[in-house]
Amino acid sequence: MHRRIPLAASVAVMAVLAAGTGASAVGPTPDPKPAQRVEYFTEPGGHPHHTTVPASPTPPRSLRPSVKGDGDVTPVVTNGPTGTTLDVVFIGDGYTASQQEAFHAAVRAKWARMSAVEPYASYRNLFNVWAVDAVSRESGVSGDPAQGVVKDTALKSGFFCDGIERLLCVDTGKVESYAAKAPAADLVVVLANSTKYGGAGYNDVVSTVGYDGIATASSDNDKSDQIAVHETGHSLGKLADEYQYDEYGTYTGPEPGDVNVSTLTSEQLTDRRAKWYRWIGRTSPDGGTVGAYEGGGYYPRGLFRPTRDSLMRSLGREFNLPGREAMIAGFYRHARVLSGEPGSGTHVGRGDRVRVRAASATTEVRWYVDGREAVAARGRTTVVPRTLGVPADGRHHTLTARGTDRTEAVRDPALADRLTTTLGWRVG
Repeated sequence: MHRRIPLAASVAVMAVLAAGTGASAVGPTPDPKPAQRVEYFTEPGGHPHHTTVPASPTPPRSLRPSVKGDGDVTPVVTNGPTGTTLDVVFIGDGYTASQQEAFHAAVRAKWARMSAVEPYASYRNLFNVWAVDAVSRESGVSGDPAQGVVKDTALKSGFFCDGIERLLCVDTGKVESYAAKAPAADLVVVLANSTKYGGAGYNDVVSTVGYDGIATASSDNDKSDQIAVHETGHSLGKLADEYQYDEYGTYTGPEPGDVNVSTLTSEQLTDRRAKWYRWIGRTSPDGGTVGAYEGGGYYPRGLFRPTRDSLMRSLGREFNLPGREAMIAGFYRHARVLSGEPGSGTHVGRGDRVRVRAASATTEVRWYVDGREAVAARGRTTVVPRTLGVPADGRHHTLTARGTDRTEAVRDPALADRLTTTLGWRVG
């Protein structure tokens, strides 16, 4: 997540958000809510910026009485039980009751673009995707196409938040209420019914549902999906921003905890075997060579980043090698290398089929009967216990599947435990 930076709280908040809360759009309020810091992007491919907006006035709670279908949940991608997968929840805003199929189509299109970015592309089997219907009274969102446009929508989405045209804010309390309808929510993306470029990232959100942040994006803008991917770098990868603000000057603090910014040069990283030293000298997918480039974590001097221009610095780029490793580590905080059918811990017969789903093509699967490997079955994802040598002796035997992700995108041995999953069944 972002480190907090000393930005002044905004005093200008778009009228639609204030109107939805009963607060005035200008001037102090009697009991001001804590501010939420949001990240936004003024143009496709540009460097991000930050500002603060008042926290959502809506506490998470059950949904308001509404029209039929409000809060309905539709599975879009299913790859396994919620306990073994990373669950992505899309919530639409500015879609009326008759437009929910258009929202579902937008979810499929947006996820296709997001999941085409590495390392998502290599780990598609790790994700479940859910669409939660939020039925709005009016189609479209506030601030589209002009600042004076106000729409009555379920999540109170609107451009021109804090007076910034591309900043697309939502009522985060309402988002929480809808996200809670999904079976699980590890990552939340709000799609606003609009073709206008824009979005935002809320990375200071504390969710009782379990997600770390909220990304907002326009549903029908081809470039807005990059905003959502960048924001997942913070929420899933725990990556710092790699851009800087000139007015920040020189960083003089302690070594940051973020894995992708450091006070150390490439020589110092190597000598101390610190952070991304294992990747130094390697060609990175975002272009150039991994090293230590000054400027990052908002400071132009005193902090270094791994590459010149990754997705954590500019939109339209790739995650660099240290960033990919951090994202995969983030995936495995929520998901497992293997999931099984039937589920691990259940009883199966000698003639039953047992299947596993591997996280990626780099996953090695091995099978064991009573602790001894059935070497001939190595690499299989479907087996029958009888053919692996489980005897028909009337006794119970143990069938085990062990999956290990052998990806070359992870070099940190501290992550080894996350890269192996063991499942077991009782046969007899």
